[in-house]
Amino acid sequence: MPKPAKRIVLGLLIAWAVLPEWPRIPVEGASARDWNPRTFWFEPWGRSGVHKGIDIFARSGTPVRSASYGLVLYRGEIALGGKVVLVLAPKWRLHYYAHLDSLDTYPGQPVLAGSRLGTVGTTGNARGKPAHLHYAIITLLPYPWLADDSTQGWKKMFYLDPDTVLPSR
Repeated sequence: MPKPAKRIVLGLLIAWAVLPEWPRIPVEGASARDWNPRTFWFEPWGRSGVHKGIDIFARSGTPVRSASYGLVLYRGEIALGGKVVLVLAPKWRLHYYAHLDSLDTYPGQPVLAGSRLGTVGTTGNARGKPAHLHYAIITLLPYPWLADDSTQGWKKMFYLDPDTVLPSR
């Protein structure tokens, strides 16, 4: 790759890491009262050991909106998460939306904060439970100071507590 092209690519990678992010609550009409902030890293939590996100409760079919602008990397179905969407956002953060009832996006699609991704549901291991969105934020740039000696505590450098990132209203 020619030197100018390398500089451009490096510049874009750095820019994506420092772009500001103004996250919003990803469930339409929800507020901080619709999730329990103490469930982040709660244990025991089924096969995953600890709960690496928050569950935002809403009626089934309520629109799920992108919490940030970014690029849809994955849209599909997995065992535990059911119907899921994964968005790459600024600061090299992955926003993970799980248990969706419907999927309204596609891989490679650019999204803005507030773009519709799908609807709240009970897919995956949420079957038979109240409808909710499992929402997690994973950083690709680790924050080693967040790691601790709790169960799977080393993973905390990659999983950010959504309650500390989302607005309180």
